[in-house]
Amino acid sequence: MSLKAYQTTAARAENPRQTEYRLFGQVTRALMEAEKMDRSMIRERMDALDWNRRMWSALGADCSVDGNGLPDMVRANIISLSIWVNKHTSMVMRNQEEIGPLIDINRIIMQGLAPQNEDTSAPRQMGGSF
Repeated sequence: MSLKAYQTTAARAENPRQTEYRLFGQVTRALMEAEKMDRSMIRERMDALDWNRRMWSALGADCSVDGNGLPDMVRANIISLSIWVNKHTSMVMRNQEEIGPLIDINRIIMQGLAPQNEDTSAPRQMGGSF
């Protein structure tokens, strides 16, 4: 099965929560790899940071739409996190902060998105990376 066919099949089988969980996992894995890189690998680090920032910007924008079905408090919290991620990412890009807090936030969100029938008290382990 080709990668494209697998992705299409996976997209049809996932509910939105599972899709968000998978996206957070992919982005967080990229951040973890960027965190391990030498700071001289600017382009690779920036790609991961930009991907994370774009994901959070999309989440924040979605939560600002009146038709969003999430409770107002949850929406407000996601918008606040989106703003924080944007600011923190800019500081990381200027070598004034570390990537770790971005990874931590993503992991916390992943715990909330994890399937409810599993133990979510401990960080999820995806492919041994988390």
